[in-house]
Amino acid sequence: MNKRDPLILDFDNSVGPIPGATELALSDWQEAIRFGCTLSTFKRLREHLDTRMPADYGTVLMGSGDYHHLTWPLVQRQRSRGPFQLVVFDNHPDNMRFPWGIHCGSWVRRVAMLPYVTHVHVVGITSGDIGAKHAWENYLRPLQAGKLSYWCMDVDVGWARRWGLTHAFHRFDDPDALTGAFLEQLRQAPQATYLSIDKDAFSVDTARTNWDQGRLEERHAMAIIEALRGRIIASDINGEVSAYQYTTWWKRLLSGMDGQSPIPQSELDAWQAQQRALNSRLLAAIAESGA
Repeated sequence: MNKRDPLILDFDNSVGPIPGATELALSDWQEAIRFGCTLSTFKRLREHLDTRMPADYGTVLMGSGDYHHLTWPLVQRQRSRGPFQLVVFDNHPDNMRFPWGIHCGSWVRRVAMLPYVTHVHVVGITSGDIGAKHAWENYLRPLQAGKLSYWCMDVDVGWARRWGLTHAFHRFDDPDALTGAFLEQLRQAPQATYLSIDKDAFSVDTARTNWDQGRLEERHAMAIIEALRGRIIASDINGEVSAYQYTTWWKRLLSGMDGQSPIPQSELDAWQAQQRALNSRLLAAIAESGA
């Protein structure tokens, strides 16, 4: 994969220019797809992408973390390479109930149950989404089936023991301990891997995003990418910081409940510059470690 050029799915003009990248203009889809949508709308987007995406491409950059549900069809495009695991950097489980279709916080359940996906590891969670108060919102089936693991910090996940889910929760006190244990997991069970990076898993000093953020640092991500050398079959990056005002009332409501607030232009420019520098380093590391 190190010879393939990046692909930008440009919904929100947040990624910026990347030398050699193929760019698909998708701004007309932003309101319909961003944050979440019905399955029928998502199907139309998939069909649109199928007619326009190149046959071969490298890491996909999709903009804001509000588009992380695009990982689902991107993974499906790799089914001929199966079996493979997913390693997902994310501050949230993205395995939450969403009764109106698909959204950026519900896609992991669908990917975890694909027959050619052996396991999904969500690495870097500090969100209360996996705490007792929100336990009922998590899809339990992939956790129970041994297809999904949460690698987390800062959250009391004692409820998992009562539900017989201890095997699916790996809790640590700090990012160094979490990364060390996950590196050991990768060493003991080497597999072909789809890598998905939502930069909200990183500390605010590493990259500012639209969402509440975790504690991983760039060095933790680079250590894991290096440990996957020769095994990354495909990858995507999201978590760019971008500003958008929804016209759809329920999206305005739900995004407000999720703590997304307007970003001043002066801060937006600085944060995007920080993001783009980090993207360059991540892309280089992934290309070097690709299969």
